[in-house]
Amino acid sequence: MIIFDCNGVLVDSEPIAAAVAAQQFTHVGVPLTPESVMHHFLGRRPADMVAAVEAHIQRKLPAAFGANLAAATLKRFQSELRAMPHAAHALTWLREPKCVASSSGIDRIRASLDITGLARFFEANLFSASDVPRGKPAPDLFYLAARRMRVRAAECIVVEDSPAGVAAAASAGMMPIGFVGGATRRPISAASCRRPAPGPSSPTCASSGVQSSICGVGDAPSRPDSWI
Repeated sequence: MIIFDCNGVLVDSEPIAAAVAAQQFTHVGVPLTPESVMHHFLGRRPADMVAAVEAHIQRKLPAAFGANLAAATLKRFQSELRAMPHAAHALTWLREPKCVASSSGIDRIRASLDITGLARFFEANLFSASDVPRGKPAPDLFYLAARRMRVRAAECIVVEDSPAGVAAAASAGMMPIGFVGGATRRPISAASCRRPAPGPSSPTCASSGVQSSICGVGDAPSRPDSWI
């Protein structure tokens, strides 16, 4: 089975979400840039991001902050969100069981896939970190996805674009594949897309346990044992 992260893998949402979050934080007196949001909170649950900011500033944000952030993000998505290039073609080609496991809430996952026309590839096989005790980098979400899909963890490939997601997949005993084709992409040649990722000393997802990297959704292998 292939488990896809949603944000930054299937849909090009990370720049939009980071810009909205930075704007919302700044509006309540916590000046952040989109770049700082991406750097510190890529792949994390919105609730965990808010909790981390509150801990840092040592005060609570307004009670409606989370709801306002979600609404503002979805509003921007309606007019700006796009699928990753060639995602629909790749998902048509990948016949194996597949699902989405994302740090976003289920409403945002569904909206993202509906807006971009990708919902048809996953039907009800959508899983949110809001439904587990711990978000990424804990493995809880991927355990949930495997259990609901009735697949052993060792039989799962996880396509992720964040160190938190890669760490979660590795911790769950799944094969993490680092996606570098979205907003988090690094300079990388086409010839190196299917080579092992750099060693742990490199400032990449490798230190979180990634085994290989791909430049596009269509590069994902169909089975763990086919990634050679």
